[in-house]
Amino acid sequence: MSESGGPASFGRVDSDGTVYVVTSAGERRVGQVPDTDPAEALAFFVRRFEALETEVNLLSKRIESGTVSPEEARKVVNSQRAAIAEANAVGDLDGLITKLDDLAPQLAAAQEARKAQRAQQNEETKAAKEAMVVEAEKLAAGNDWRGGVNKFRALLDEWKALPRIDRATDDELWHRFSSARTTYTRRRKAQFATENERRESARKAKEAIIARAAEIADSTDWAGTAAEFRDLMTQWKSAGGAAREVDDRLWSQFRALQDQFFGARSAAFSMEDDEFRENLAAKQALLDKAEAAILPVNDVKAARDAFRVFLAEYNEYGKVPRESIRPLENRLRALEQAIKTAEDDEWRRTDPEARKRASDTVEMFTAQINKLTKQADDAEARGDVKKAQKTRESIKTYNEWLAQANKALDEFSSN
Repeated sequence: MSESGGPASFGRVDSDGTVYVVTSAGERRVGQVPDTDPAEALAFFVRRFEALETEVNLLSKRIESGTVSPEEARKVVNSQRAAIAEANAVGDLDGLITKLDDLAPQLAAAQEARKAQRAQQNEETKAAKEAMVVEAEKLAAGNDWRGGVNKFRALLDEWKALPRIDRATDDELWHRFSSARTTYTRRRKAQFATENERRESARKAKEAIIARAAEIADSTDWAGTAAEFRDLMTQWKSAGGAAREVDDRLWSQFRALQDQFFGARSAAFSMEDDEFRENLAAKQALLDKAEAAILPVNDVKAARDAFRVFLAEYNEYGKVPRESIRPLENRLRALEQAIKTAEDDEWRRTDPEARKRASDTVEMFTAQINKLTKQADDAEARGDVKKAQKTRESIKTYNEWLAQANKALDEFSSN
């Protein structure tokens, strides 16, 4: 046996090159290196021991640092223990086995720590998945048809990234999550189906509106067609929206038909405005001329004849701007009324019955005044001053009436 103090102290070499290792179980042959210096033969098997020792030390550090799981470390310990017990190496094999055995408490502690870590991780994972299930069920009950899809996709990716927990709990939570996603998907499909049906209905309604607009776009019934276009616009708004690209295309068609009609109407109105202004100028000139010639009315027949000629020429001109209609009509009525008033005055002056009534009124008032004058004179002769005074007051009133009656009678006489 070599000198103590190193691995070589646990071995010896025979003269034939056979190498032995000494363990607690006794001496065991590990190999033979013939025709070699004994020290070199022993060193060869010492290097094998040192390799085993390095593996044991490395395993110890890995266990200490936690880079290997307790379960895997235990498998390696058992494997190395068996290998060391039968190793063809020279060194303190019993010490290596003892060092491996000394790792047992460390492995047990690591296993407990790992178990606690897994328990904590399971609780955190369970809480995370429960929160995701609550969020999924909230989405399933809501109406976020656009963003909900992306949110479910993100939740699913997050779910897949989490580790599994105990099977029963994991399966239960997954069932709730999956059911919520299925419910949301079905409701979303139903909603989209309803929206598609509504949009299709809107498309058909708007196409019908466009068809009608195309029929009336060339109409020159400006008032009636404009009213119908307003009704079509109301129907358009009530029809709702079709698919965006379809709605934009249909609106462009409908708008073009509206522009076609209202553009034509504006052009026609512009031409009418020019014509109406010309008519206004002509009618105003005719009115100026007629008013100068007829007013004041001195000769009713000449005035009536002149007005008849004027009116025939006046009516040859068409419409005028709306804001000028009333002022023209007021001037026309005033001219006509002046002639009618003159005619009424002339009729009253030339009416025989009216003249006789005026003459009879003068005679009646004259007779009454004569009668009252005699009564007043008789009362004064009797000395009845009061009666005479009262009677003469009545005479005064009748004289005023008589003056008015004579004036009316004079109007007939002056004709």
